[in-house]
Amino acid sequence: MTIIEKILANHSGKKKVAPGEILDVQIDVRLARDFGGANVVKNLVDNQLAVSNPKKTWFTFDCNPTGSDQKYAANQQACRLFARNNQIEVYDINSGIGTHLAIDEGLAVPGSTMVSTDSHANILGAIGGFGQGMGDRDIAAAWANGTVWFKVPKSVKINLTGEIQAGVYAKDLVLALLRKFGANSLLGYSVELSGNPVEKLSLSDRITISSMATEMGAIALLIPPSAEIIQFSEKRSGKKVTPVFADDVANYEQVFEFDLTAIQPQISMPGKPHDVKNVAEVKGVKIDSSFIGSCTNGRIEDMRVAAKILKGKKIAPGVVLKIVPATDEVWRQCLDEGIVKIFKDAGVLVGNAGCAGCAAGQIGQNGPGEVTVSTGNRNFAGKQGKGDVFLASPATATASAIAGYITTESAIPEKPAVFIPKNKELHTTKKSEPKSNVPTVIEGKVWIINEDNIDTDMIFHNQHLSVTDINEMGQHTFGNLKGWEDYAKKSRPGDIIITGKNFGAGSSRQQAVDCFKSLKNQAILAKSFGAIYERNAINAAFPVLTYTDLSELELINRDWVKINFKTGCIQNTETGKQIFINPFSKVQMQIYKKGGLLG
Repeated sequence: MTIIEKILANHSGKKKVAPGEILDVQIDVRLARDFGGANVVKNLVDNQLAVSNPKKTWFTFDCNPTGSDQKYAANQQACRLFARNNQIEVYDINSGIGTHLAIDEGLAVPGSTMVSTDSHANILGAIGGFGQGMGDRDIAAAWANGTVWFKVPKSVKINLTGEIQAGVYAKDLVLALLRKFGANSLLGYSVELSGNPVEKLSLSDRITISSMATEMGAIALLIPPSAEIIQFSEKRSGKKVTPVFADDVANYEQVFEFDLTAIQPQISMPGKPHDVKNVAEVKGVKIDSSFIGSCTNGRIEDMRVAAKILKGKKIAPGVVLKIVPATDEVWRQCLDEGIVKIFKDAGVLVGNAGCAGCAAGQIGQNGPGEVTVSTGNRNFAGKQGKGDVFLASPATATASAIAGYITTESAIPEKPAVFIPKNKELHTTKKSEPKSNVPTVIEGKVWIINEDNIDTDMIFHNQHLSVTDINEMGQHTFGNLKGWEDYAKKSRPGDIIITGKNFGAGSSRQQAVDCFKSLKNQAILAKSFGAIYERNAINAAFPVLTYTDLSELELINRDWVKINFKTGCIQNTETGKQIFINPFSKVQMQIYKKGGLLG
């Protein structure tokens, strides 16, 4: 078996599993963050469910560790009160990013399983564990039952060869992988790294690489643990670790070779993490700010790289560099090593440990027209603010902040570029409509959105993540999808959406599903869905179906169709033409008939 197959077998009481099997998987580490935690609590309370094992259950407040937003503060306090009443430990606003804490505190170890309301819980692949970001219904079920259902994914292997050159970092490596494989060619796969270079990767390197599996559409990016990683986990957990490795005869859907030698410093173009170029191709683009941090690049090694480049230098006039360590432990190391002084002397804004720019609740956001170089894992439109965000390594982000324009650490100029202010644009919001239920055979008007990789920030902007009332969600639907910002106004109850590949890529936010229920939309048809999004929709009893080709139906916007969820039959009621698409699975139908996972 592959690594993921072994882990899932070990946690489902089976000797062997194969791709496609649906299992009840025991979860070792069950996390809920501050924005998703309140909804988890609400689901448990509303359904009168108890926490099965408080010792395997934690809250992690990392999205808004300042408590600066009233709704976040209210959500955090609701979680604290629930934790006190149920003997659940809280990693509060002074702790840091939950997925990092799970590794550093020894909660998760090689071979273990973890779920979180964080879509980058697959960061656990850094130590050879299986982590998944899930929506609030899934997490509530895990807290109540200790298990979640999961379909065993197919596996692919990427064999690394060659050597990384000087001035090239783990972030450049993973961006190069994203450049090669794109946002959906690995959709739904478990990816394993192999080859001689893997053994040399530090924990920081592994975290950077594994944290971007989500941006590739992968279920997880698993890195076999080295002796150093095993020793670290044993020390932090205080127990003997039994790592999991793939069998020599494990079956992979495909094996790829990837040479590290030719990798140069990489950068993602705004709006698309997979639109990657060499930094040299965009050198000279004027910037307004840089950000170093997030679960991808907030480790002490990242802080040291930034400090080494900044020492004795200043940030360019008119440019802001924001740095946020991933955890309080990293913050303290920065203090002990004099790194904070170097940062402050250079003119850096240093924030307390947390997610920072990736989440709307902390420093790192940019304004309309602002150009930012960020070490985050996503630069979807609106994810880190209303400006343009390039993704790069800490070295590139630091060098660019000093230069005032995009550049590498080897090409920092003697004098920075002159700052030119940008125009600002106002943001407007939309009206809302209530939710509804639907039968197993439906008829409705279609909206055809011919786009691939529509991410959850386009569907439901992260600035609205504190919304917990489903009746308020509909007004924000597609509010960040260019050309469809007025969808909530023109949509009517019963409408059906037809779109392309990888719909719902990105975040684990449940609101990106529930906003359609709020509008009383009946279903979404796509060529494929983001893995977390598909789970969230199924668990919310909201119909999502996949198709290969609908061209025979000759559909245009506002045509009416009839869909049978059981058979997969879809008919253009205007012409009478019909074809068959993928029907509901047995599990999907069961959950749908119950009215949801927690029904």
